[in-house]
Amino acid sequence: MHKRSFPVRLRKKSLRRSSSPSLFRHEKSILSGRGQQDCKIAKPMKHFLYKSYRAFYSSSRWRKRRFTSAGSLVLVTIFITAILGIDTGQSLIYQIFSFLLPLLILAMIFSLSFRIQLTIDRKLPRFATVGEQLTYDIRIRNLTGRKQKGLYCYENPEDPRPSFQTFIQAREPGEEKRNIWDRKVLFHRWMWLIKRNTSARIKEFPVPELLPNAEGNVSIQTTPRRRGYLRLTGITIARPEPLGLCKSFHVIPNRQKILVLPKRYQIPEILLQGTRKYHSGGISMASSVGDSNEFLSLRQYRPGDPMKQIHWKSWAKTNELIIREYQDEFFIRHALILDTFRKEHYSDVFEEAVSIAASMVCTLQTRESMLDLMFVNTKAYCFSSGRGMAGTGKLMEILSCVQTCSDKTIESLQSMVLQSVALLSGCICILLSWDRERKNFIQNLLSHGLPLIVIVVTENDPVLVQKDPGPMKNSIRHFHAVQVGNIEKGLTLL
Repeated sequence: MHKRSFPVRLRKKSLRRSSSPSLFRHEKSILSGRGQQDCKIAKPMKHFLYKSYRAFYSSSRWRKRRFTSAGSLVLVTIFITAILGIDTGQSLIYQIFSFLLPLLILAMIFSLSFRIQLTIDRKLPRFATVGEQLTYDIRIRNLTGRKQKGLYCYENPEDPRPSFQTFIQAREPGEEKRNIWDRKVLFHRWMWLIKRNTSARIKEFPVPELLPNAEGNVSIQTTPRRRGYLRLTGITIARPEPLGLCKSFHVIPNRQKILVLPKRYQIPEILLQGTRKYHSGGISMASSVGDSNEFLSLRQYRPGDPMKQIHWKSWAKTNELIIREYQDEFFIRHALILDTFRKEHYSDVFEEAVSIAASMVCTLQTRESMLDLMFVNTKAYCFSSGRGMAGTGKLMEILSCVQTCSDKTIESLQSMVLQSVALLSGCICILLSWDRERKNFIQNLLSHGLPLIVIVVTENDPVLVQKDPGPMKNSIRHFHAVQVGNIEKGLTLL
């Protein structure tokens, strides 16, 4: 028995030794070394993919602009006949290849000789809106002594290709659900980034016949696809060569930009309960800089009255000191609180939240009240409109450029709101999720007696969110969840 059990004891002892910390550290160092080596291999591979996709995008864009529809058909035919006619003894298809290839080369040579002198003047509106048609005119002047006809006009938007850093750090929505091949080659991520960075797709437009030293107008129509600045770098004038297979190009640099406002939804009139609050300085707080309050009446001077309140015209007439009397004013001040706390730089949930905020700004009546837009980005921001201050257009411009915040928490927004809670009549909160931190945020606002309307934007079924109102259970009719892709229907229930 002892002899039989001895190897077993040895095996157990060897197992205990193999589980020693030093051996684990050695194995861990080997694994970490392999991981670092894999990272070193992965980054050059991603760099190769990035360069390949950039080159592929450039060549595809060049091909679409350089060749006409007939030229593209000839190009595809050349490629197919080159494959099928590789054995000249078995097929005569190579003769098609032999005819079309010199024809296409000749067309490309013709397209190189294009001399033209033009000037352009682009008339852009001040703003555009996501999802709404944008129309503007381009005035083109012919500086040559020859008549120019058969021209086409292309807009040159800013290059939508992302940087390498963005390419490796960004995450396509739902990327984790793709197969391992798609997650490795990152092609779908590249296409998603191109689509996201493309502010608008502008097709070619024909240019009317230009007489010598004359000008003509081209009307451009497009639909902006995302908010922010639509940047245009120049105009490309193209003309087909005599064979009609290729186009000649002439690029005219002209950098301009137009601000694209967020998409807006039709929402019912918001009736937010709340009382008028006292504001030190009265209406001057909302209309100008200074300490003067709302004018009430004129009265006799009393010792201690400030000299700046003397009514000099009355003093000149009566030879007595007359003082202008003011009163402080009470008025309604609402806060529109936008949740920007999201790890991703871009998300459909955040974009819809911005659109809802823009719709609120355009719907709320601020002629007799004030509206504070509050959010956090690099720091906490509060922008006011109404009562003689900046109009809603200014808030729309701000919402056009707002971005997500990934390095702060909702507590930074909470501290800013609580500093102004004594001045607020009510709040509209647009949240990106309904987790514990945001529930605590809403609970803190409710504890100060503020009337609230809470809107949660979600990608999931909104019924699941509404089943858990949390601190809003006593104001359930002011708690709403809206789903991405069905926002307008959800907003009709406000």
